[in-house]
Amino acid sequence: MAAGHKCLLYSYVLLSVAYLCHGKNFFFNDDNNLILPGSYDVPWMAAIPDFRTLSQITIPGTHDSMALYGGPEVERQAWSLSDQLRAGIRFLDLKVFGLGDTLYVMHGVLYQRSTLKEVLDTVRAFLSEYKSEAVLIRVQPESFEKSTVNKMVQSLIGNDQNVWVSSGMPSMGQIRGKIVFVQKSTFTLGIPFIDTDGKGSNKVSHIKDKDNRIIKQLNQAAEACGGSNAVLTTTSGSGLGTFWGMFLTPKRVAEKVNPWLNQYIRQFYPNQPRPCFAIVAMDFPGIELIHTIINLNWW
Repeated sequence: MAAGHKCLLYSYVLLSVAYLCHGKNFFFNDDNNLILPGSYDVPWMAAIPDFRTLSQITIPGTHDSMALYGGPEVERQAWSLSDQLRAGIRFLDLKVFGLGDTLYVMHGVLYQRSTLKEVLDTVRAFLSEYKSEAVLIRVQPESFEKSTVNKMVQSLIGNDQNVWVSSGMPSMGQIRGKIVFVQKSTFTLGIPFIDTDGKGSNKVSHIKDKDNRIIKQLNQAAEACGGSNAVLTTTSGSGLGTFWGMFLTPKRVAEKVNPWLNQYIRQFYPNQPRPCFAIVAMDFPGIELIHTIINLNWW
């Protein structure tokens, strides 16, 4: 085992012990107070070889990354953006509304107390401290004039060489210290991506059905890994608006799905090589679930 991998494994063991001792739920998290052990390895991408392409890496992300406000029907995360990045999240999912010359981060009609500029500033600050890392960002325009969002984002980033807007699939060495945009539909900056979510996949009436749907999504992601597209699987869901799942808020779904997801992924640890599941975006992920996903990368 390479020295870097031994260090990562050692850090992971210390992390697990620390959280077990504190009695935390380390697969699901709805506590906005992030406490990391002193041994915590924030820049986990440092151990990814420079030659490995981005589409060959399994990346933990958050769904509706900035949906921290608005009550149980809206909230998808507990940690601030800065804390998500420190916890190991490397994919952000943002919905924006353009008004005047400003892009506001939204969830539906609810403003999430941040602009896209503030998000980019936070990510840039993180990457200036941890230059081995890269952060992927998906922007979903929510405004009526969706076509203007591209121009507004381009205006925000200017000629910043530390932002990847090319459609070509980069290697890890090409994107260290950079923001990497991914594109789909009306947002056309960055790497094109495949979304494994099928129609109605976010509607949850029974948790077991949701688990089975995620398995199908991860199988699809594994087949597409290593190609010319980024691949996104979203594990979130809500029963709101359904009859049988009317009490399944996004938080309740995550509370059930996240521990199951951790157990499902860990069954692949004996595999050599371990499977690639590309980007896995979650609601309310806990520290150990994030690291279970990260550890798929150590072949």
